[in-house]
Amino acid sequence: MNDFVKIVEVGARDGLQNEKSVIHFEQRLELLNRLVQSGFKSIEVGSCVSPRWVPQMDKSTDLYAALEKPEQVNFSLLVPNIKGLEAALQVGCKEIAVFTAASESFAHKNINCSIDESFARFEPIFALAKQHNIKVRGYVSCVVDCPYEGAIDPQKVAMTAKRLFDLGCYEISLGETIGTATPIRVRQMLQACLDVIPVECIAGHFHDTYGMAIANIAESLNQGIRIFDSSIAGLGGCPYAKGATGNVATEDVVYLLEQSGFQTGI
Repeated sequence: MNDFVKIVEVGARDGLQNEKSVIHFEQRLELLNRLVQSGFKSIEVGSCVSPRWVPQMDKSTDLYAALEKPEQVNFSLLVPNIKGLEAALQVGCKEIAVFTAASESFAHKNINCSIDESFARFEPIFALAKQHNIKVRGYVSCVVDCPYEGAIDPQKVAMTAKRLFDLGCYEISLGETIGTATPIRVRQMLQACLDVIPVECIAGHFHDTYGMAIANIAESLNQGIRIFDSSIAGLGGCPYAKGATGNVATEDVVYLLEQSGFQTGI
């Protein structure tokens, strides 16, 4: 058994972006520095989006620039387009994330384009990232259910994830966006993805609407997954998925892993 599990802390981006009140720059900076001090090795800092759309993510590049950045910690920024990547490059960002969905309806609601159009947007991002030796992580949302379409075919998830892998994503985070999945459905989805992508390139991203996130992570561990996204204190949710509650709490994930004999470094 590979006894180390990588946790990607997404609370400062995926967590705070859904808060109704805007969190001040200094508070966000303190949160991130405390996460570094707690031993996290992979931290998503924020998102290079217009503050008109997501005011909670305003000045994410300034935040990245102001952070204490130990060499052993990987910091990333979510970028929706080439302009976002250019802003990330200006502050020396070494890793970015791009975002699509396995559901056409959700893609239109969340990023205002079709799945194919999202991949067309990605092409110049990957080209520029390659020029600057920037690592790219991919997110696929709605990998089990969509709030608009219902159940999503596991083969569609696998096809979308494979497209990201073929474009150059070193890691693909499979997002169970609305927290309705159960372990058997997670297993079916993962098995479809594992047929086309190496296990070491797959991460699980679970929400906890029905209290199933930890059970779904346990099943993912059984399938060989060793990378998980989580959010400190379970912060977050999805502004485009009515009724969906927060991300799985990092504290709960660490407890599950450590009690199961895995190491996290946290």
